[in-house]
Formats: sequence, structure tokens, C-alpha cells
Amino acid sequence: MGAGSRYITVAERRARLAVRHRLGSGARAVSPEEVADSLVALHGTDPATVYLGVGARLLDPAGTVRETERALYEDRTLVRMHGMRHTVFAFPAELTAVVHASTGIAVAARARAALIKDMAKAGAPDAAWLKEVEESALAALARRGQATAAELAEDEPRLREQFAYAAGKSYEGVHTVSSRLLRVLGVEGRVVRGRPLGSWTSTQFRWALAPEHPELDVAGAQTDLLRRWLAACGPATEADLKWWTGWRVTDVRRALAAMGARQVSLDEGPGYVVADDVDPVAEPPEPWAALLPGLDPTAMGWQQRDWYLAPELRPPLFDGSGNVGPTVWWNGRVVGGWAQRRDGEIVWRILDTEGVGREAETAIAEQAKRLYAWLGTARVTPRFRTPLEKELAA
Repeated sequence: MGAGSRYITVAERRARLAVRHRLGSGARAVSPEEVADSLVALHGTDPATVYLGVGARLLDPAGTVRETERALYEDRTLVRMHGMRHTVFAFPAELTAVVHASTGIAVAARARAALIKDMAKAGAPDAAWLKEVEESALAALARRGQATAAELAEDEPRLREQFAYAAGKSYEGVHTVSSRLLRVLGVEGRVVRGRPLGSWTSTQFRWALAPEHPELDVAGAQTDLLRRWLAACGPATEADLKWWTGWRVTDVRRALAAMGARQVSLDEGPGYVVADDVDPVAEPPEPWAALLPGLDPTAMGWQQRDWYLAPELRPPLFDGSGNVGPTVWWNGRVVGGWAQRRDGEIVWRILDTEGVGREAETAIAEQAKRLYAWLGTARVTPRFRTPLEKELAA
């Protein structure tokens, strides 16, 4: 750590989080677009996370579903696509080109090579055949506007072809051309997730052609994306940045240098902020509570999480693959978890009682009441269930 670098305390990091992630009572947003822009990206692996994450941050959550559907499927100001770490997110539309260039191109090359290799091992048709099928499928999608994989296979029957995967291995299986090919086209930025079948909680979705975007310089796009993320989530360590982006450490360091990031001191060691972002939050937020969904971008935003999540809370709040479940927050740290029961009741439990008194419990109960009201008849079960969520839901 260089001499004279500014030390940013845990309390200061929590204050930044409250304001920049739209969680403090005076920082709430008025639209899904404003929420997504503040967070850079909303996790989209579980479709319900997008809506629950938006609703937790809106000044008035009553129109959460209607307004989020408008942004995703009517105005297309938010786009669900593959991004960092080969994960599906909902991005502001103006970021799609940046995400594709900074992250998607490299992932897409590996995904296509893996598909061709797996098909060759199984004795399936070659790459030329695959190219012919994908062009036909894209033409069908252009005609239909939006379609499921099954609907596209009505127009291009070769999408139904199957091939064995990992023969002889414990995870051996059979893949259809459509499931693998559409995923590759997704990471290549050629198709995106469209309107789901059924309600907003459905995991069955249609595909749509991706909106056109300019081809950007990779290094420039990486610098742009990292600058945006540090403005929303800084300070962060190099390990945080490498984990969140999924890039090589050399790419992270190059982007930090190109943007002129400033090094600061954190409890974990050296960290980074945008060059002009070293001052404390002008007006520290009032005490606040929040109920955030599983995979929420705040809970999943950093690799090094001790400053907002005590290590002993991880076993009940995470699944075996590292996916966080629904969390209860008080003043910038995770203090417990919540779940929705079959009758719609929102139930929660405090696991970390330090500093959690009557004021906190009252505020948390108010957030549970708020969530219950806007969910109405909807029932939400996280895609990745965790020990505490399952226990509470039962």
C-alpha cells in the first residue's frame, strides 16, 4: 500500500452501499431503469430476482411488476443477456455493447468451441452443418419476433437433433442442438431472453434477436465497465474485481490503470475507487432495513464479504454452489434471512443480533409488510434454495 493512501472504514463502505444501491430510505429509485443503472446489472439467472431486487429499491413498489415488464419487454430499456462470469443479468440497454465487448466475446469463443468439440466426440454433424442450422434458426426468430426453442424447432427441425455428452462420465447426458446452440448465440450477443411463458416468476422463456449495437474495442469496453462498477460498488479489492468480472487479473490491472483508479486502504488490504471518489458520503443515511432476494447484486457484489456479511452466517444463507439466498439487512450488513410461505406470509429470522434492537426489528417488520403488499397473490420460491430459506418456508 502506497504511503498516504486514504483509509476507508467499514462504516463508510456501508454508508456508500445504502446510498448508491438505493437501499437507504432517502435513496430509493423511481423506476427499474434507475435501479439497474445504479447497480450496473441485476442478476437474472432467477427471473424473480430482477423483480424482487427492483421492488426492494423503489420509492413506491406497488407497480414493480408492471414497470419492470415494461422496461424488459416493451421499451427494451433493460435487456436480459449473458454477462460477467457467464451469468445472465438484466443490463441497461446502453450497456449491452460494453458488456459484449468486455466480457462476452471471449466467453462466446470458448462456448462455441466447446459445442463443436462435444458434437464431434458424439459423432454429430460438423461445424458447417451447425452454421447452416443456426442461420436458419435466426431467420425463423426474425420472422416470429419471439419464440421458444420448441417453436423454433417447428421451423427448423434439425434443432431437435440430440447428441451424447460426456459419454462414460458420471455426468453423462444427452443434449439437444437447440439447448446448446441458443446458449452459444446468447453469449455471442446474437439472441437475448424474451418474455417468459406464464407469470414473471416463470423460468420458461422465449428468445428474441438481440438489439443491434456497435462493436467496441475490448480494452476500452473493459475500462468503461470497470469504471461504472467501481462508481457503484467501490471501494473494492483486486480480488473483488477479478471475481465480479470473470476477467484475467492482467485485464483488471490494465483497466484500473487506464481509468486512473485511485488506490485506498481497506481492512482487507489495498482497494480501488474511481479517481475522484475518495470523499465520505455527504449525508450519512438514516438507519435502514431491507429484504433482498436470492442472488441480489448487492449481496453477490464482492468476493470478500466480511465487511457486510459475518462468516458464520454463510452456511445457512448460501447453497452448496455459493449462491446467496434471501437476506435481511440492517444498516449495511446482513443480519438474517427471509422466505415466503405458501399462504403468502413473509417470515424472517435474525441470525446476527449485534446492534439489532427494537428499532431494527420494527424496520425489518415494516419491510416485510411492504413486500407482502406488493407481491399480492404471487408466490416466489428461489431457484437456488438455501438451508434457512427452506426452513422458514416450511
